[in-house]
Amino acid sequence: MNVTFCGHAQITEREALQNWLQTVTQSLIEQGATTFYLGGYGAFDSLAASVLREQKKRYPRIELVLVLAYLNTRRDTSGYDRTVYPPLETVPRRFAISHRNRWMVESVDVVVSYVLHDWGGAATTLQYAKRKKKRIISYCDDV
Repeated sequence: MNVTFCGHAQITEREALQNWLQTVTQSLIEQGATTFYLGGYGAFDSLAASVLREQKKRYPRIELVLVLAYLNTRRDTSGYDRTVYPPLETVPRRFAISHRNRWMVESVDVVVSYVLHDWGGAATTLQYAKRKKKRIISYCDDV
């Protein structure tokens, strides 16, 4: 099972969100999740990656994949098992992140979501996941 994350660049209630992510990711791993696609931008992405690095200590078989929106960037890729660059060569740079996000949604079975309002990139990605009929686990539904 493949999983990705969709959330805002800014987060509130960090501790509650971290605890929720620990519970959700552990449950997904126990259900057979092995590959986690991460965007690597913003506070939610960073928190999800941090939680998964801790999970990897207990479940070394899981794989953390950083999905790049741009080539030739000097991104720190330490802490990830590998990187992947979707077919974005012909996408204008200003649309790279939104196209990368759609690719991530298309490549997974489950989307873990921290979307508190219906505007912006995270909300757009969540709406896309809903249209694609992906299984969505939402922070807003659980708290």
